[in-house]
Amino acid sequence: MEDMKCDCGHTNPHGAQLCERCGKPLTTELDMRYDGAVIRSKTKKKTLIDKIWALFANVKFGVLLIVLTLIAASLGTILPQVLFVDTSTFASPKEAYTQTYGVFGTIYYTIGFADLYNSWWFQTLVLALAASIVIASIDRGVPLFKALFNQRVTKHDNFLKRQRFTLKVPSEQLTLEEAARVLTTKRYRVRLEDNALLAEKGRFARFGPYINHVGLLIFLSGVMLRLVPGFYVDEELWVREGDTTAIPGAAGYFVENKAFILETYDGERVENAVNSVAKKYETKAVIYKGDTLAGDTANLQELKQASIQVNHPAKFDGYALYQMDYRLDELKTMTFQLTEKKSGKSLGDVTIDLANPQQRYALKNGARVELAGYYPDFDGFDADGAPQTKSPNPNNPAFLFNMYTAETKQGETSFVQIQKTSEPLGETAYKMVFKSADTRDITGLKVRKDVTMPILIVGGIIFMLGVIIGSYMSHRRIWIKQTPEAYLLAAHANKAGYAFKKELADITEKLALPSFDDKREKEGDNDAS
Repeated sequence: MEDMKCDCGHTNPHGAQLCERCGKPLTTELDMRYDGAVIRSKTKKKTLIDKIWALFANVKFGVLLIVLTLIAASLGTILPQVLFVDTSTFASPKEAYTQTYGVFGTIYYTIGFADLYNSWWFQTLVLALAASIVIASIDRGVPLFKALFNQRVTKHDNFLKRQRFTLKVPSEQLTLEEAARVLTTKRYRVRLEDNALLAEKGRFARFGPYINHVGLLIFLSGVMLRLVPGFYVDEELWVREGDTTAIPGAAGYFVENKAFILETYDGERVENAVNSVAKKYETKAVIYKGDTLAGDTANLQELKQASIQVNHPAKFDGYALYQMDYRLDELKTMTFQLTEKKSGKSLGDVTIDLANPQQRYALKNGARVELAGYYPDFDGFDADGAPQTKSPNPNNPAFLFNMYTAETKQGETSFVQIQKTSEPLGETAYKMVFKSADTRDITGLKVRKDVTMPILIVGGIIFMLGVIIGSYMSHRRIWIKQTPEAYLLAAHANKAGYAFKKELADITEKLALPSFDDKREKEGDNDAS
């Protein structure tokens, strides 16, 4: 790639369209989009870095990244993302997708689409798009900025003749002072230098696309900051009545469910009325703060008491707890009776806290019951005959008891479900009989914190500002140069050529000059800029 030498003797870098010394055009085509500035991606392609730079600066490659990002984002909307799927009643998120959406749900989860927006490849795609925007902006914006802010008033004759609008008038028909006065009334910024004039307005319009880029980069940075801990939290939280639970995503904060209240339009609880519709459901909660070990909530500091209702969240320290869902009448405790089968005599009751079952329960006359196995959501037996559970929630609890009495010191085994008792190791003299159960309600809360929202809003506003500037403003320039024989006039607008032509007609009318010649009109493209 050789340097380019001008007739004036100055040597210009490869790719230059205007001579750095005299301003003469060096190429047949003059690209006024960048005012003839040297664009790095179009001139330097020797090294690997140059080629990578040229690739990311390429507009077509940027459009391809945008299309790929949009396609990838749309794939994440086919099924709900894992954040919006209730997985609390399943052993794993994968099982939740399988049971809810079938084989397609299994495939969707396995290939990673269930958490698409947090996946490494989607974030890499967003990062590549951001890199393309940055490189393209630097590649074109910096040379354009230098060219516009260092532009000369006096232009080469060949430069003026290359413009779309041109005019040549005798010296006696015009003066630079009169032209400056008329152009100033048209809100042009006028500069006079030697025997030349430059009138310009709307220069800021040239930077509309780069303002778009800044807004988009701010928006993308807000999206990527959501992966940084502390910037974005969107978690589900289920709290049983009477329990105090750590708030996920908010380290050091806890919430206690004092009471859950449900009101329906017919005054009945939902499960007792076929057509009942929930009128209001709320959680009476207490929010605590403190550093404590798991399960130790005795030394917490009360932060606030709150009533959490739909669309009325409890807010604290940048976090918000929203009322999302509820479950009624979850089993809390179950009571069983150790009974002699032959006589029906009871040796006492065993009450099991399903949230914290004990391993051993003492009864009268030296009898005791040991809990050998607890299956909160019993789902039958596996191939080896072992009981299994499909979730940690007490939806269908089952128990494996070892029973010890004075007559059966070696112990007997009883497998108990609600209203059903079996003897897996043979017939026993004693059995565990289901007696009663206590229930409680569970409130479903959504934990949210979004520090990135102001960033996203600012990015969106800047982006739209760039769209408005780039769409409705135009950069207009008029050059006038005095030669020994005449005045040479030339004009250029980066867009809205027809409107600019009307303005030029008004200017020439006030200066009592003939109309500008329009090269595009002669070529049959009157609306082009």
